[in-house]
Amino acid sequence: MSDYMKDVYGKRPLILLIEDDNAVRRSLQLLLQGRGFDVKAYADAAALLADPDAGRAGCLLADYRLSISDGISVLETLRARGHETPAILMTAFGSDEVAGRARSAGFVEVLEKPFRDHVLMAALSRATAQPPVPL
Repeated sequence: MSDYMKDVYGKRPLILLIEDDNAVRRSLQLLLQGRGFDVKAYADAAALLADPDAGRAGCLLADYRLSISDGISVLETLRARGHETPAILMTAFGSDEVAGRARSAGFVEVLEKPFRDHVLMAALSRATAQPPVPL
């Protein structure tokens, strides 16, 4: 984060990003870092769940379908460990059933892919109670 952004906005929350598609993960990571967030990105659930930083996250941004697990199971595991991190689910397979499962697990928002950057930033702002960083 630039010194200017720190002066204007203070420290931004740590975002845990779990997405198994390398290109999508890297793109989202760069977008979020460019907007002032600290981001830890993971390709799979095991790596995220093994990370001791998971407990200090400001928000979990999880893809629904992962290669071995799914984002809902990841949040359920974190919740079972006592983590109350706000969470946003991303999915290209949106349905009422997925949305219902996600909300039951504790996701505050479900974003259907593809989504625009401003939609993601607004969701993160709501989830972390942080003002969005302007372009």
